[in-house]
Amino acid sequence: MIEEMRMQGLGVIDDAVLPLGPGFTAITGETGAGKTMVVTGLGLLLGQRADSGAVRAGASQASVAGVWIVPTRGPIADIVTDAGGEIEGFGSADSDAAQGELYVSRTLSAEGRSRASVGGRAAPAGVLSALADELVVVHGQSEQLRLRSAAAQRDALDRFGGAPVARALESYTAAFTRWRELDAEITDLAENRDRRAEEAGQLREALALIEATAPEDGEDIVLAERAERLANAEELRLAASLARNAISSEEGEPDASVLVAEARRQLDRLTDPELVEIAEGIADVGYRLEDLSVRLSAYLADLDESGPHELAAVEERRAALTTLIRAHGSLDETLALWRSAPTRLAELDDDGDRIERLQAERDAARAELDEAASALTAVRAEAAERLGAAVTAELHALAMPDARLEVAVRDGTASTHGRDDVAILLAPHPGAEPRSVAKSASGGELSRVMLAIEVVIAGTDPVPTFVFDEVDAGIGGAAAIEVGRRLARLAESSQVIAVTHLAQVAAFASNHLSVVKSNDGAVTASNVRRLSGNDREAEMARLLSGLADSDAALTHARELLSLAVPPTVRIEARDELF
Repeated sequence: MIEEMRMQGLGVIDDAVLPLGPGFTAITGETGAGKTMVVTGLGLLLGQRADSGAVRAGASQASVAGVWIVPTRGPIADIVTDAGGEIEGFGSADSDAAQGELYVSRTLSAEGRSRASVGGRAAPAGVLSALADELVVVHGQSEQLRLRSAAAQRDALDRFGGAPVARALESYTAAFTRWRELDAEITDLAENRDRRAEEAGQLREALALIEATAPEDGEDIVLAERAERLANAEELRLAASLARNAISSEEGEPDASVLVAEARRQLDRLTDPELVEIAEGIADVGYRLEDLSVRLSAYLADLDESGPHELAAVEERRAALTTLIRAHGSLDETLALWRSAPTRLAELDDDGDRIERLQAERDAARAELDEAASALTAVRAEAAERLGAAVTAELHALAMPDARLEVAVRDGTASTHGRDDVAILLAPHPGAEPRSVAKSASGGELSRVMLAIEVVIAGTDPVPTFVFDEVDAGIGGAAAIEVGRRLARLAESSQVIAVTHLAQVAAFASNHLSVVKSNDGAVTASNVRRLSGNDREAEMARLLSGLADSDAALTHARELLSLAVPPTVRIEARDELF
C-alpha cells in the first residue's frame, strides 16, 4: 500500500502531503481545489506519460514522491533490486511476510524532461510501470470507457478466472505461436518459390566457378608476395648476389667468412679464459655466416629457375582469385560460401518435399491449437457463469435491484488471446434483453458495474491498492450509499483511495482527507487535513448542501456517519517521511 505521498508544483497544488495508510481513504474538496491532481500525481509515480502542462504555472518543475509499504521478497522486490534500488525493511527480515518502505519519486520539468527514482536509485519510467502492474489498479472516467471495449471485458473475465484460466491461456498461446510460425513459413515458401529457384540457380553458378578455381585459405596473400618477387627478380638477384659475395666470395676476394675465420685462428692458440670465451662467440658468428651464405645461394637458385613464364602463371591465378573476391567480398567469404553452399542448395531443392512436411506439421499443430482453444473456452465459460452471478448480486446491493449481468463467451477468430469473443451484457430492468454494457449502460450504471466487477475480482485476484477517481459519477442517493459501502468492503482486503464529491461515499471511509483551496488558489501542506469529529461533520455537510454550517446538513451528515460506521483501521502516527 501507499503510506504517504507528497506533491509539489503540480497543477494547482503548490505543496501538499497526503497521509494515506490502510483501509478506505476518501479525498474530498471544492471544485478546482486539486482533488484530481492526486490521481495525476499517483499516475506519475506509476510511470504514466508525463505532460509538462501539469507543471504549476510559474514553477520550474513538478515533483511527486511516495512511500509504499511492500514485501521485501517477491516480484516487487525483484523489480526494485534489478533497478539497483533498495527496500528499507523493518521487522523480521527472515520472514516471507517481511515488509519495508519503498521510496519512489518523479520530477517533471517545465520543459518536459522527466526523471524517476526507485529505492534511492535513478530509474527509467518503465520500472515505475512494472511496479504499477504489481501495486495499483486505477479507475477513472477513462477506465469506465475502456470497460466498453471487448479486450477490457475479456481481461476482466480472465482476472476473475484466476489460475485455471491463466494455465489454459498459457497452453493456448504456446500452441497458437507454433501454428502461426509454421503457417508463416509455408506461406513464405509458396510465395517465394520463383525467388528461391533463382537463388538456387545463382548458387550453382557460383559454386561451379569456386570449385573450378579451388582456392586455398590465404592463397591470395601468398601469390601477391610471389608476384612482387618475380616482378623485381633482377634487382633482387643483384642484391642477393652482392650480399652472398660479401659473406663468402667465390672469386677469392677477402670476405666476411675469411676475416672471421682469421680472427678465430688468432685466438684459438691462447688460453686466457676471457679470450677463449670470445673465440667461441666468433666461432658462432662463423657458423651463422655459413648458414646465411647457403640460404642466399638457394634464394639465387630459385630466382634463376623462375622466369617470365612463372610470373605469367602467378598473375593468371591471381586474376582468377580476384574474380571470386569481387563476387563474394573476400577470399574468406568465398571459402565460407563454398562450405555452406551444398547445405543451402539441398534446402532450396527440397522446397516441394519440405512444404509437404511443414503442412503435415501445421495440421498437427492446428489440432493441438483447437484442443487448447476448446479447453480455454471451457474454463472461461465456467468462470463467466460464476462472474455473472456474483456481479449481479453486487449490482442488487448497489441500488440496481432488477439488474442482471451476464458474461457471454462466444466463438470468434483465433488470436493470441484465444478464439473467444467475451462480452459483458447488462439487462438493467426485468424483461429487458441483456445487451452489451457498451450500448445499454448509462454513465452511473457503468460506474457501478465497474465497481461491482472489481469487488468480485478482488476475491480471486487481489490487488494491493485501488484508486477510484469519481467512481460515483452519475449516481446519488441510495445508490451512492451502496457504492460507499462496497468501497469499504473492498478496503477489507486492499487499500482503497477514492476521490469523491459525494458525502454518501465519503461517510464509509476510515480515513477522510480534505483538500482546501487557499485564498490565492494554491494548495499547501497545511491545507490537506485528515478530518475527524466536528471537522469531518462540517465537510460532510458541505458536500451535502454546499453549506458547512447548515444545521439540517449537519444533522444529515451525522446520520450518514452513524449509518456507515466503517471498520476501524488504526493509522499510527509516524515520523514525518518527507
